[in-house]
Amino acid sequence: MNRATPKSLSLAAVIKKEGAEAALKRIISLGLLDKSRKILKKGNRVEIPVLQQLDEFDMVVQERPSFYRKLPDLSVALRDEVPESCLNLLPRGWFILGEVIIVKLHPRLREYEHDIGRALLQYYPRCFTVLADEGIAGNLRRPVRRTIVGSRSRTVHKENGVIFHLDAREVMFSPGNLRERMRMSRLGRGETVVDMFAGIGYFSIPMAVHSRPKMVYAIELNPYAHQFLCQNISANHVQDIVQPILGNCTTETPQGIADRVLMGMVQITDQYLKTGISALKPGGMLHYHQTIPSWRFPEAAIEEVRDAAEAIGRRADILKCLRVKKFSPGVVHAVIDARIDRDF
Repeated sequence: MNRATPKSLSLAAVIKKEGAEAALKRIISLGLLDKSRKILKKGNRVEIPVLQQLDEFDMVVQERPSFYRKLPDLSVALRDEVPESCLNLLPRGWFILGEVIIVKLHPRLREYEHDIGRALLQYYPRCFTVLADEGIAGNLRRPVRRTIVGSRSRTVHKENGVIFHLDAREVMFSPGNLRERMRMSRLGRGETVVDMFAGIGYFSIPMAVHSRPKMVYAIELNPYAHQFLCQNISANHVQDIVQPILGNCTTETPQGIADRVLMGMVQITDQYLKTGISALKPGGMLHYHQTIPSWRFPEAAIEEVRDAAEAIGRRADILKCLRVKKFSPGVVHAVIDARIDRDF
């Protein structure tokens, strides 16, 4: 195959699994990743979709490429209901939890929100409610959401083989954390784990379902979220692994017993770092989440972990720094993986 290959063909670079990550970075750096198609895993090989022939890789023409689904264009559905001057303000993205659609709306669209909600339900007939997302409030980080169409906000969300019962109006569940939830689901086998901000079980339950730790202590301060945590533990049949604890992690976190500690809160997480580090046995693993200025990633979060460890006579070896997602303009949600030892 040469560079004259027609563009309509779905070309992919075929890479052995162990070299796929490096190959993907190389293809992205060349600006040749085809973002309209999904990366496919086939046995011990990976097919990375590309825009043109690349001589440095083995190539294949995909007979059955898998394309990403494009979101509907609301401006087409609402051109007769919304003034032309407001069409460019219509949302271009939203997310779905179970059977509930959650969308951010521009303030100027307030009087048209019912029409927007009805249009979204027509696109997704399995859904029954649309909520307007207006941010997060309070120490418990409860979402601020209004119902614009429908009445029920309780739903069941399924991902990665895990069932989550939740109330989309009342408890947090971020689609942007999916990759991190999946990463946590592969860790912790046979370990004692402390989840200091368990919520409805975002990290605890995927870990329990897929990796089978010895025990997970799941601590949650919000009574309503704790109710769903208990329900989700039962729904996923991990009662023998996950122990739900209602209370403040400052007083409820067990000390010196954990192989792994999850700190999945942001913004105020540094206030609990010493408690989280103290929960770990020597050699234990800390997963510390925090929001930091993008220009200080990852140094700001690393400094917080190292300073807190040093303050209580421990040493933090930083193993990994990841961007979970963009949090707000100029701010990223980061996670730091650190191994914690005694500082003799």
